[in-house]
Amino acid sequence: MKIYAHRGCSGTYPENTIAAFKAAASLPIDGVEFDVHMTKDGELVVIHDESIDRTSNGRGFIKDMTLKELQTFDYGAWFSTEFKEEKVPTLSEVLDVFKGTHHHINIELKSDVFPYEGMEQKVIEILKQYRLEDRVVISSFNHEMIQQVKKLAPHIETAILFMEVMVDPQEYAEKVGADALHAFFPTALRKMGKEIIASGKQLRVFTVNEEAYAEVLQAVGVHAIFTDYPEKVYNYLNK
Repeated sequence: MKIYAHRGCSGTYPENTIAAFKAAASLPIDGVEFDVHMTKDGELVVIHDESIDRTSNGRGFIKDMTLKELQTFDYGAWFSTEFKEEKVPTLSEVLDVFKGTHHHINIELKSDVFPYEGMEQKVIEILKQYRLEDRVVISSFNHEMIQQVKKLAPHIETAILFMEVMVDPQEYAEKVGADALHAFFPTALRKMGKEIIASGKQLRVFTVNEEAYAEVLQAVGVHAIFTDYPEKVYNYLNK
């Protein structure tokens, strides 16, 4: 079972920051996951929420601010004074961290609340520039966006994110054009989890921070997990 660092090493570093990604890049884990939004001036930034309120000393929606405005705020001190002056990274800055590593890169498009017109194409173009198209999976809770990504770049791996127990999820994934399914932890232990695994599609599960839960998921055949504590979980599963 593969291990992905969720928002970087977000249990021990401020999430979705360069510090968290450099820590993940140094680990012998399999991959990294992070979230992308689009600014008022069309720049792609890596942050989880639609607003900067929770993870910075500023306030407001990303869609209403330019990159220059967003980078005037501190995105590390909320977690610890040790990380004071961390800035919101751009997608390019995060790809710079991983372009020379072995890690599989999960880019989650955060367009399930606010629509970001043209974001799919911008992400695909940057991946082309970095020649990383074969090392990524693009995921989203916005399944229309996943469908669009598959139309624009059928060679790039895609995944649908979902929280609910679904009926025939692998058939739905085929309809959308998703190669993989990223499921909320408890749902993977239901009948649908077994069906996805049996279908041959990748089943990756979020967010798994307890070693015992990771062990259970490994036993049922889940392909990968996302965790805030990748080093801890890796060491436990490889003890």
